Amino acid sequence: MFDPGRWGLPTEAVLGLGDELYAYWQRYRACFRTRTRDTSANAYLYWRGQLTMEDARTFANIERRLSRGDGQALQQFMTDSPWDAQAVFAQVQADIRAQPTLQRGGVLILDESADEKAGPHSLGASRQYNGRLGKVDLCQVGVYLTYAHPATGVWTLVDGELFVPAEWFTPAFAERCQDLGLPAERTFATKPELGWQMIQRAQAQGLPFDQVACDDLYGKSRDFRANLDAAHLAYAADVPADTQVYLQAPKVGVPRKRHKKGPRPSHLKILSRQVPHEIRALAASRQTVWQRATVRHAERGELVADVAVRPVWTVTETMQVRAEWLVMRRTPDKPVTFTLLNAPADTPAAVLIERSCQRHFTERNFQDGKSELGWADFHAQKYRAWQHHTALTAATTWFVAEVKLNWRERYARDPDLLHQLEVEVLPALSTANVRDLLQAALPVPQFTPQQARELVAAHLVHRARSTASRLRTQRFHEDSG
Repeated sequence: MFDPGRWGLPTEAVLGLGDELYAYWQRYRACFRTRTRDTSANAYLYWRGQLTMEDARTFANIERRLSRGDGQALQQFMTDSPWDAQAVFAQVQADIRAQPTLQRGGVLILDESADEKAGPHSLGASRQYNGRLGKVDLCQVGVYLTYAHPATGVWTLVDGELFVPAEWFTPAFAERCQDLGLPAERTFATKPELGWQMIQRAQAQGLPFDQVACDDLYGKSRDFRANLDAAHLAYAADVPADTQVYLQAPKVGVPRKRHKKGPRPSHLKILSRQVPHEIRALAASRQTVWQRATVRHAERGELVADVAVRPVWTVTETMQVRAEWLVMRRTPDKPVTFTLLNAPADTPAAVLIERSCQRHFTERNFQDGKSELGWADFHAQKYRAWQHHTALTAATTWFVAEVKLNWRERYARDPDLLHQLEVEVLPALSTANVRDLLQAALPVPQFTPQQARELVAAHLVHRARSTASRLRTQRFHEDSG
């Protein structure tokens, strides 16, 4: 049972994993070339650091451990080099498009993730809601687009935008925005607006996906859901418990004039006498029929919940009536979850339930990125650095997903393992598994005593020079005062 060969892990494949990463980097090299320089070697170094180092994956540590540098070249590459992060996202999406097994069944998942900040020096840092902590705190928030393919069990980051709060676009922040490199053409955009921009980019790139999923921050925007529907994109959007819906299609029109005096009505209004219902009231209603259903299969067993499905109607900001499906899901230890879908009227309930439960893949993506790939080790202050780090992390998550997908097809597992372990599906390779294998193929170099002495001496020199520079600046300001 513990024979690696039975699990599709041949020795030659493991030894060749380093070559796979090098070939992967070759495919992306053009993304990092500028008009005057080829800085692509830094991307390969950064990926090696993310995939083979265990912690503290900062510029200085990556260069020290992998190339005996001081971190300055990598910092310049990430913070100041003008290579285009969107070119990396586009290449990731092109790679997904080229995979035959991913042509159907893909899901785009829109979500956000926050990083705590000790001070307001990073672009976009503000007191705002941090979902990981469950409270308002000083943090920097990114809006991210995850691609997932449930049938093959792969997921990857495919796009990201930094959310910059409205206060940063006031005159008081103008100088700080310029110092941190916020593009002059960038204007304030809400999180749903940033998400819609990324979805449009993915659609223009030809990324194959069948559905968009999002949490209630985005789903509560009636315009956002209407935009998806107008673009003929299927969605499964979580919505808050106070969302109002109709149980029959309301009649909308311009009211007739009831009095001789005053102007004639010109705005659309709901003319029928139907009363909207908050969906949490529907969940508590005796008329709602709940059924036990298997939501999805997970490594910890089947995820089972009580679900209820019913057709509802909603009204957009422009008073357009739209028919949607409402899926309500409850489990003993969590609040009821509400999801609106724009699926056709004849869609089976089982399909609606399955489509309403795809968002967990983005949590897996965030968890892998932050716990396994050093996503949280990087603290960007400048706009370009944030973009570069997000794009490189997206490419790293796709490398892992591509390895999982390709090895699944190339190296068959012993089918008798299913019977021996008494499971229906064997677990897929995890990000941690791929990192373990890659660390064997590309081990982090060990220093000789002499190399360590030289490295530490160089580090001390740079620290002393940095201190001297700050002292000169301080004295200059004192003399000027």
